[in-house]
Amino acid sequence: MMQLISHVRHLDPAHDLAVLARVAVLLDEPDLSLLRGADYPGIVLMAMGLGTLEYVLEEGTRWNWFSDQTIRTCAWIAGVSLVLFVYRSLTVSNPVVDLRALSNRNFALGSMFSFVLGIGLYGLTYLYPVFLGEIRGFNALLVGKTMFVSGVTMFVCAPIVGRLMGKIDPRIMLAAGFTIVAISNWQATYITSNWDFWELFVPQVLRGFGMMFAIVPITSISLGTLSPDMLKNGSGLFNLTRNLGGAVGLAGLNTVLDKRIDLHLARLHDSITWSRQPVLEALNNFAARMPGSDAHNMALKYLFLFARQQGTVMAFADVFLLLGLLFLVFAPLVWLMRRPPPVSGPAPVDGH
Repeated sequence: MMQLISHVRHLDPAHDLAVLARVAVLLDEPDLSLLRGADYPGIVLMAMGLGTLEYVLEEGTRWNWFSDQTIRTCAWIAGVSLVLFVYRSLTVSNPVVDLRALSNRNFALGSMFSFVLGIGLYGLTYLYPVFLGEIRGFNALLVGKTMFVSGVTMFVCAPIVGRLMGKIDPRIMLAAGFTIVAISNWQATYITSNWDFWELFVPQVLRGFGMMFAIVPITSISLGTLSPDMLKNGSGLFNLTRNLGGAVGLAGLNTVLDKRIDLHLARLHDSITWSRQPVLEALNNFAARMPGSDAHNMALKYLFLFARQQGTVMAFADVFLLLGLLFLVFAPLVWLMRRPPPVSGPAPVDGH
């Protein structure tokens, strides 16, 4: 709050008035008549449905999902609101979102691919920093230095993909992109607690390369066969599916990660028994490095911390395997879509 107050105190009123004056001059006169025909019930239903769904996805893992009363209530509100929203969108003449675009096969399948793409795009952007922070102990700067590899790869590949769009069937590029992302995740299944910048370098390069090869073609395939009157609503709906996939993916991956950590920890703890010679040797080695009379207890604590670290790493490997299988399964499904008509110039990104 003090930072906000300090920020407000340093605002320049003259600068703000100048900005407002420029906006008033440069923007076109608003067409207020459009407000009379707006689908206000649809807007309210969409806001209630997506808002409560976002809360469920964000807070579900923290509160053990449906064992919490608030999560259950929000889930019911989200489900009922979205069902009513879909019904209204299909029955009114001027819906806030025209779902009839989903009757186009390419758009419907493309939205499904966009949903999966959102899971990988946002999910992997979440998993790598969590691993580097929890397992490697990296700070934000080191995480950023390690993660920038994928961004640079996508930046370098963007013009290449744009040039290839007019020469190669975009379905081939999309299948290749999903396959490359699957290979990237398969490589990450070999992850250990010692992985650093260079061990993550190749998986991140492949991830950036595969993502860019998927993002541009899927936009062209999905929107390229829509009629002009459906394109505006279709573009917004298409972008929504990717963002929704990211939200669902983050919640799902986080839940799977927690469950797999618990599973691996239970198995590791069951295997740490006094009857096993490797356990006794590890305890003696740890105790030999600990100073003081309480070396044995400290070594035992260190052993269980080590077991937790290894269980967490194995859980990360499981999640990477799950993501790899997801992208691998979807890669051949691109042939269910029709090839869109050729476009002149680079393909639009994100429907713009």
